[in-house]
Amino acid sequence: MITHHPCLLRPPILTLPVGLRLRAPHTRLSTVTVASYHRPPHLRLRPLRAAAGGAAPGGGDGGKRPSASPSSVGAAVVDFARSNFLPLALIIGIALGLLDPTLGCLAHKCSLSKYSTFGIFLISGLTLKTKELGAALEAWPAGLFGLASILLFTPFLARFIMQINFFPHEFITGLAMFCCMPTTLSSGVTLTQLVGGNTALALAMTAISNLLGIMIVPLSLAKYIGAGAGVSLPTEQLFKSLVTTLLIPIILGKVARETSKSIAGFVDGNRQGFSVTSAVLLSLVPWIQVSRSRSLLLSVQAKAFAVAVAIGVLLHLVLLVFNSATMHILSRLEQKGVSVFARKEYARAVILVASQKTLPVLVAVVEQLGGALGESGLLVIPCVAAHINQIIIDSIVVNWWQQRDQQLANANKFELDG
Repeated sequence: MITHHPCLLRPPILTLPVGLRLRAPHTRLSTVTVASYHRPPHLRLRPLRAAAGGAAPGGGDGGKRPSASPSSVGAAVVDFARSNFLPLALIIGIALGLLDPTLGCLAHKCSLSKYSTFGIFLISGLTLKTKELGAALEAWPAGLFGLASILLFTPFLARFIMQINFFPHEFITGLAMFCCMPTTLSSGVTLTQLVGGNTALALAMTAISNLLGIMIVPLSLAKYIGAGAGVSLPTEQLFKSLVTTLLIPIILGKVARETSKSIAGFVDGNRQGFSVTSAVLLSLVPWIQVSRSRSLLLSVQAKAFAVAVAIGVLLHLVLLVFNSATMHILSRLEQKGVSVFARKEYARAVILVASQKTLPVLVAVVEQLGGALGESGLLVIPCVAAHINQIIIDSIVVNWWQQRDQQLANANKFELDG
């Protein structure tokens, strides 16, 4: 018969926190094995009392589980805000404009929106890496389709949207203009990276579509929207304005990055900060536009706004289905080897990037039109909602892809183990 002191009895099944006291300090046990050890009924664990008077954690006697601490709740809130900073910034900008338009109107008089747009594209140039663009050459057919979808197919949808009879008509016009825009500057690339897609291909399509968009967007607006609205758009002036507010800051940022290693290192080391800054600059634009058009916005019925939001969601779903179906069809046409259209990392990059539309370029265009197609705030508001919705929808798609990949990986591992 072996006698053990309870303080020396430490099987893996029973882990005693520091500060717990055992009843019956000397207990005689029969032969002990780790696999068959059971806690004796007379051994009871006394719950620890929190030093600050907090609730005691549950022990073996059926105590209740502690509630989430304020620090953990705060950390969860911070993580959510960090992951969804852009949508939250846009919503806050709109809310501030609706609550008090005074500061927004003052910012408009100071031309703050023009400076903020310049800053957005300057940051885009600073964060654009050249070496990553070369890695996308292998998938040039997929990238070429993505560019055609962004700059040719989607603007064609604007013609059908303009046929919708709706009040206020600026909501429909704004969504039609949204169709003519190039792809997003950051969210498409970010989501591609999260889902394991080819980031270089996403970057290439983003950069090229925004550069070509400077030339194509004015033509698309004049063809699909200006004619339908009975308005002659100043195409030449719009082109010059886009060059000034988009192309020049991108070039300046890119030149600064390539000529100074210290600038490039600083930008790469603070990408999160630059992303937050870009989101804040972007949120200033709807804040100013909403402040200017507050009286008109409050006169719009909630039902009309809900319908405009639904049209924006439907538009994005149509783009997702079209790009997914076309990539699948193209993957079937190539018989030799594995088609670039069939490779998961390329297909996902094209689907995500080609289905999104950028808000900053639209805002720059609206600013330059000077009310030629309607009230600026009414043109921008449905596009802000469409921009937020496409990020939310694509985040759901990315999450579904990740879950499916995990299920396939688990199934393959099970087959190998079996």
